[in-house]
Amino acid sequence: MKTPFSKPVGLKFVLVALFAIVLPLMLSGCSAASYNNPIDANTPGVWNHYFVYPFSYLIIFFANLFQGDYGLSIILMTIIIRTAILPLMLNQMKKQLAMRKKMAAMQPELQKLQEKYKNNTSAEARKQMQLETMQLYQKHQFNPLNMGCLPMLLQFPITLGFYYAIRRTPEIAAHDFLWFSLGKPDMILPLIAAAVYYIQFRVSQSVNMPAQGNQNRQYAVLGLLSPLMMGMFSFAMPAALPLYWAVGGIYIIVQTLVFKKLYVTPNRNADPAKP
Repeated sequence: MKTPFSKPVGLKFVLVALFAIVLPLMLSGCSAASYNNPIDANTPGVWNHYFVYPFSYLIIFFANLFQGDYGLSIILMTIIIRTAILPLMLNQMKKQLAMRKKMAAMQPELQKLQEKYKNNTSAEARKQMQLETMQLYQKHQFNPLNMGCLPMLLQFPITLGFYYAIRRTPEIAAHDFLWFSLGKPDMILPLIAAAVYYIQFRVSQSVNMPAQGNQNRQYAVLGLLSPLMMGMFSFAMPAALPLYWAVGGIYIIVQTLVFKKLYVTPNRNADPAKP
């Protein structure tokens, strides 16, 4: 018998992460008429004025410092933005790690509870099972709704604003970087971006507690779906965008490896019930 809480506790976080990847791509197609026009200081709208234009201005500012190299400007801006939201992301990762440790500590008791009510499908038994499950959660101070998703939601307007700044800064399209034109689709960069996202997923999984059963399959599907979607959309996008995604993905890989070294590796032999 499955409890109401038998879904993977990380699933909500995974869905939010996937939402953060997919929504900009959806918006780019659904609102091309209003969101792809060039932006400047006189473009109306609160979103345009306070979120998109400041990033566009900074992209141009740093490009001028680099003697018109908009590729280096995008890379630098991506690093600056990721560093600015780094404390939020580390706090989120620590909460996720603590929750997974608590879940691992509860697994034996949860399995006993499921075994206890396995052959009793009455409404009263289900209600009692829910009650005992909640009591078990309280005992371990485990809150399945405390997914640590707030930091991701807070950073989302920042990353989305930068995404549209890249799309709506016309100066970018007129420049080349390395082997590709920033304003035209490239055939190699999408493959790099997809590979980076897949590696990012695999590295993030190395921080997670081992999953079981359906949870393993769900994470495996996500690990393939995100890079495939990223690569597919990147083939139709100006190369500046997969460049941004690839650099951001590399930053997150490094961030995750540093987090693993600081917070996961030293505590492998620690009590898993402790955050």
